[in-house]
Amino acid sequence: MREEETFELSENGNLQGNVPKKFATKYKDGSSIDWLHEEALERERDYVKKSQKSIRSLLSIWADSARVWLVVISTGIGIGVAGAWLDVLVKWLGDLREGRCQEGFFYNQVSCCSGLDPGEFCTDWQTWSEYFNVRKIFAQSLLQSSIYVTLAVVFAGGAALLVNTYAPYAFHTGIPEIKAILGGYVFDAFLTPWTLLIKALGLALAVASGLSLGKEGPLVHVACCMAYMLSRLFKQFKHSEAQKRKILAAAAAAGVSVAFGSPLGGVIFCLEELDTFALESDVMWRGFVASAIAAVSLQYIDPFGTSKLVLFQVTSGGDTWRAFELIPWLTLGIIGGVLGSLLIKLNVEIALYRRHSVLNEYPILEVATVSAITAAIAYLVVFTRVQSSELVANLFQECDPARGDYHGLCNPTAMWENVFLLLISAAIKLALTAWTFGMMVPAGIFLPTIAIGACIGRAVGMLTQSLQTTYPKAWIFLACPPDPTVRCVSPGFYSVIGASAMLGGVTRMTVSLVVILFELTGALSHVLPIMVGVMTAKWVGDALGEDGIYNVWISMRQYPFIPPVDYNDKGRIAADAMRPFGMLKKIQEGQATLQDIENLVNVHEYHGFPVVRGRELIGYATRDKLISFIELNLSPETARKRCRFSSPKHQLTPSNDNTIDILDLTSCLERSILHLRKEVPQALVVRMFQKMNLHQILFTHRGQLDGMLTKPDVVSLLTAHFPHAGALSSKGESQ
Repeated sequence: MREEETFELSENGNLQGNVPKKFATKYKDGSSIDWLHEEALERERDYVKKSQKSIRSLLSIWADSARVWLVVISTGIGIGVAGAWLDVLVKWLGDLREGRCQEGFFYNQVSCCSGLDPGEFCTDWQTWSEYFNVRKIFAQSLLQSSIYVTLAVVFAGGAALLVNTYAPYAFHTGIPEIKAILGGYVFDAFLTPWTLLIKALGLALAVASGLSLGKEGPLVHVACCMAYMLSRLFKQFKHSEAQKRKILAAAAAAGVSVAFGSPLGGVIFCLEELDTFALESDVMWRGFVASAIAAVSLQYIDPFGTSKLVLFQVTSGGDTWRAFELIPWLTLGIIGGVLGSLLIKLNVEIALYRRHSVLNEYPILEVATVSAITAAIAYLVVFTRVQSSELVANLFQECDPARGDYHGLCNPTAMWENVFLLLISAAIKLALTAWTFGMMVPAGIFLPTIAIGACIGRAVGMLTQSLQTTYPKAWIFLACPPDPTVRCVSPGFYSVIGASAMLGGVTRMTVSLVVILFELTGALSHVLPIMVGVMTAKWVGDALGEDGIYNVWISMRQYPFIPPVDYNDKGRIAADAMRPFGMLKKIQEGQATLQDIENLVNVHEYHGFPVVRGRELIGYATRDKLISFIELNLSPETARKRCRFSSPKHQLTPSNDNTIDILDLTSCLERSILHLRKEVPQALVVRMFQKMNLHQILFTHRGQLDGMLTKPDVVSLLTAHFPHAGALSSKGESQ
């Protein structure tokens, strides 16, 4: 029977002939899944289910769907509850550094002083100097600062100790790894229950310590750990890498939803930044449901006691904006793009220094030292002393006599002093964030970046407001109301724009960033100015550096992630990028013995090996199939036998004793391989890898193998512009 006849359909629509049964591949950490193989398995499973005309088959289909929704809904509820209680724990630990509540030790300052009118003094909350009845001003300052710094070191050191001892993968943000995993990278050790526990607990301690970091990115990691743990309860996810990634994509949306109180932003974030949902409408639907349920769970618990999902409620300064305000908005966008690129470059250089210096040997000591320095500096500046979330919430507010004045921000006579303090605070936070993001603690970069931008935005807003009130009759301000008691410029409004511009310059996000910011603030009227700031920041940032912070870390760790970007090959062809025939590790048909193949597999960690006869291409044998065959068949008797990968009609070269013992390894060949001419443009090859999720492409001419291009080769091609690609990688070779 010819090969094409084996795939013909019988009269009843079933496959006829001896079609080899596909098997689920067991991938090890550090490898990449074979998307074509996984999708073929999914199609075969669906075909088997739908071809059985019985009640049991129908119930099986319903049960599979029910399990998917059970995992999605459970993950949404779980991350909503976990995020809410994490907020409560962080707030209590953070306030504990400054004092305690008389009503109970476990009350944070907000709970302790609840029920008071704005501006009313809270007598139930005691600073440590009041609690210990210290009356001298110098002694009070010494006591307060000592406890402030000591608890910061204890919290941060405790987080680093937990991560370094029990779960090393719980450090950092987790978003670069999640992006790589959703793209096909296998990293199951990154999603274990132990990592989940340490990430959540370490995150609370790290944020409460006052380090310049946030909880947003790590919450995405926590959500994915929850989804992975729940999916392991069912066999349909254990044996399907594609199904697992669809569940993780929905979990990531739920994580962003909880982190920002932004259910819609979570879905769009996964679409834009995590590169998911593009071809899977059912995945987007699951992400939408998980995101909504997570937000409902968060609001139901109401950790902030506001009965609102909005984290930073903005008091509108008026929905009207004037044409002259485009100038400061564009200025904020330029500043955000420049400082965002600067932050990325500083962070990269510090990460490289950390890897190649003595700091790499003492991660806990580094965290303790940096936390002590951070606390000591932050205590001296009023705007850096509080938690970043509290600072941002106050900077976003407009001046209102009924709400009180936050550290003199609304005092017109102290405008220059406040601008100076805000700019100093932004500079301090930028430097500390560049160092902190990458230490051995769970750390997100969203909130500190928002805080930097909010400080700069507020300063620019105050300068613009001062200029307008000083020269109200200037032609540029003629659009302002003639009544001087009516506010024309809203500094809190500028703070939101500055935050969005800075975040855009660091992450290079666009649509999802705008949605997250207006959900975060509840200010729909701010959307257009936010878009102006983000657009300008991205243009400037892209001019100074192509990649955002997450793609930079993916490149430094050399994860096999292919971003969906347009590649300009500048006229180059595939032959300029492929590995030529002479550099490939190959299996020679009729010459290699089973022992030779075992040695080849043990020495080289490649995904697979081309099989050739001379230069004639026979096929491509995958590593997993070769290992499975060797484990079943290798023995002293078979070790010296030669291996055949093609049909028996091809005669092998006879040995001297005219007795040829041959092992048939045709089952180890990939049934579907793609080969092209080496003269095709590189851009076409890259696009095929992006769209088809390929592992490799072979280049042939009249059946003769010329070379091969693999997924890691394409990753290297796309990151060639970045000088530090692979600098933090611990992986070996890959073919």
